[in-house]
Amino acid sequence: MSSTNDPEAMRFIPGGSFTMGSERFYDDERPTRRVAVHGFWIDETPVTNRQFAAFVEATGYRTLAEEAPDPRDYPGLDPALAVPGSLVFQRSAQPVPLDDHGRWWAFVAGADWRHPTGPDSSIDALLDHPVVHVAHRDAEAYAAWSGKALPTEAEWELAARGGIDGAEYAWGDELAPGGAILANYWQGMFPFANQRADGGYRTTPVRSFPANGHALFDMIGNVWEWTSDWYATAKALRPAPGGGARKASCCAIRNPRGGTLRGSMEASGPDLGRGRKVVKGGSHLCAANYCQRYRPAARHPQTLDSTTSHIGFRCVRRV
Repeated sequence: MSSTNDPEAMRFIPGGSFTMGSERFYDDERPTRRVAVHGFWIDETPVTNRQFAAFVEATGYRTLAEEAPDPRDYPGLDPALAVPGSLVFQRSAQPVPLDDHGRWWAFVAGADWRHPTGPDSSIDALLDHPVVHVAHRDAEAYAAWSGKALPTEAEWELAARGGIDGAEYAWGDELAPGGAILANYWQGMFPFANQRADGGYRTTPVRSFPANGHALFDMIGNVWEWTSDWYATAKALRPAPGGGARKASCCAIRNPRGGTLRGSMEASGPDLGRGRKVVKGGSHLCAANYCQRYRPAARHPQTLDSTTSHIGFRCVRRV
C-alpha cells in the first residue's frame, strides 16, 4: 500500500493534532484552531483517468456530466444548456476583470471525464492525469466501489501539511523557495499570460512534482479535491464556549465533520438552495494574482453538481 510504483498506493497518516486554517489569506480560513484527527490511510495521488476508467468498465457507471440536466431542477435554464456537458476553462487572449468567472469558464456540450476539453478531445494521452469533470456523487461512487471514502476536510488538511504544522504552504512559508515550482499552479498572470515551462496550462501527470512530507503527491495544485464535509465558515465550525462533542481537550477539536446541508447553502445568488461541499488544495488555475488557494488551509464551497475541468478527488480508508 506504500509503493510509489503502485497506482493504488496509499500512505498512512498517523493520528495527532495540528493547527488548522490560516490568518493570512481568506476570511473563511479564520480563525486558526487546534484539531485532533485519528490515523487513516490516504491515496498517494488524486484518482487518475486510468483508475476511473477501470471503475467505469467494472460498473458501467455514468457520471453526472454525461447526463442531460433536468430543467425542473434548474428554473430558468437555457434550453441550449439542457444537454450533457461540463464547464471547461478557456484561456483569455488579454487581461479581463477577475470578478467575472464567465470570462474564462464556458459550458461545453459533450465535455466529460472521457472528453476533458470537449467532444473532440480524449484521455488517451492523459491516463496518468487526475480525472476531472466529476461531481461529488461521482467521487462518492468511486470511493464506495474501491472500499474507501472521501476524506473529511480536517483529514485532508492534515495530510496536505506533510508534518509541517502551521506553515502557509505544504513545504514551508514561501510559495517558490529559491525559485522552485513545487506544484502545478498558474504561472504568470491569470487567466491570459501562461508562463509554465512546458507551455501547458491544464492538468499534469500525477507525481510530476515532489511529494510532501507524508510522501503524498499533488495535494497542492493540479486539481481541487472533493471532501465529505458540508461547507461552513471556520468561525461557524468552532465549538461553543464550554466545550461539547467536538472537543478532545481544552485546546483541540476532535475529528471535526464540517457543517450541515442547510448551513452550506447560500442565502442568495445563483447557488440559492443548493448544498455545497468543501473542496481543498487549489488547482492549476490558482495564481498569485487570483485565487491564492494553493495551500493546505485553503478551502472553497462547491455545489454537489459541480463538474469542471479542474476538480478531482482522492480517497481515504479509516482504521
